[in-house]
Amino acid sequence: MTARLRGLADSRRPGSLADRLRQRRFELLRGLLDALGRPVRILDVGGTTGFWERVGYAGRDGVEIVLLNQIDQEAPHDNLTAVVGDAADLSAFGDGSFDVVLSNSVIEHLPTPELQGRMAAEMRRVGRCLYVQTPNRYFPLEPHFLFPFYALLPLNVRAFLLQHLDLGWHLRQPNRAAALREVRSIRLMTGRELRRAFPGARIERERILVFTKSFIVLDGWDPQEG
Repeated sequence: MTARLRGLADSRRPGSLADRLRQRRFELLRGLLDALGRPVRILDVGGTTGFWERVGYAGRDGVEIVLLNQIDQEAPHDNLTAVVGDAADLSAFGDGSFDVVLSNSVIEHLPTPELQGRMAAEMRRVGRCLYVQTPNRYFPLEPHFLFPFYALLPLNVRAFLLQHLDLGWHLRQPNRAAALREVRSIRLMTGRELRRAFPGARIERERILVFTKSFIVLDGWDPQEG
């Protein structure tokens, strides 16, 4: 069962459920970006070269993309630049210095509401348009640990499970302290929290059946786009 869940949840596996959902998000993002004039300057907080290759914007003329991560990475295309930085502190960039600020499945990796709020405020400060995707805390299957309602369990229970089991993309931890560190490194957000963090933004729901799997926060775009 675990291997099957991993297969469905692996966005790198062509045809998987996660890959199909990601392709829909790519279509939405391409539609938004294609509607903008050129040149366009994009900051991708936590972004990778592979993401933009799959979107189809790596190497595209008139598009400058800055990839910000905690560790250095290669940026082999002429229109990509990699920088090292902190998602909650974008002080290296001036107000409104990017046409678009994007973040895909990153804000949930900031471990506290305070840091998540600072990341949201910084993205709003430096970008004129925002695109932020993040999983829904209340979706029945937690996407990192692949355990039902894992994000809603008490912290000590989550740590206990991870100390004794491999869960999703996370290996079992050798002791309670290590398990607690791993569990605390991910904090899924709710729709209400996102509305507070991004006031006035439009929040799209990515659904599987009746359940909201993830949210996409859109702000600053033409309301007719997307």
